[in-house]
Amino acid sequence: MIQAPAKPGDTVKVHYTGRLTDGTVFDSSVQRDPLEFTLGQGQIIPGFEQAVVGMAPGDSKTEEIPMEKAYGPYRQDMVLQVNRQQIPAEIAPQVGQQLQIRQPTGQLVPVMVTEVDDGQVTLDANHPLAGQTLVFDIQLVEIA
Repeated sequence: MIQAPAKPGDTVKVHYTGRLTDGTVFDSSVQRDPLEFTLGQGQIIPGFEQAVVGMAPGDSKTEEIPMEKAYGPYRQDMVLQVNRQQIPAEIAPQVGQQLQIRQPTGQLVPVMVTEVDDGQVTLDANHPLAGQTLVFDIQLVEIA
């Protein structure tokens, strides 16, 4: 039986490998269970979702996704410097450390420590892949 191609509203399972344009792999589902999501629900980056639409089970493709359809441009306004005293005393900030800051609305925002000096800590709220063109090898495993 031939199955219709994937369309918005379908729940799909895919295997993928994500790379930067220099070939560096940043994530892959190949050694794990396939990624399951519903097309059209905004659960994943738009370019990946658009790439799966129209694929049939068993199809594979490689898709280059520009930053605008991935995690967006890198935004300098999402980098902030805070006084070291604003960080709880039990936290010793280190470059590369992931923290969360609470916005006035109460929402928690993940940030990465990018610089630490005597009095200041630089926090970056950009997604680690912001500003990057991403390349994905995608295999549609199943349409549920």
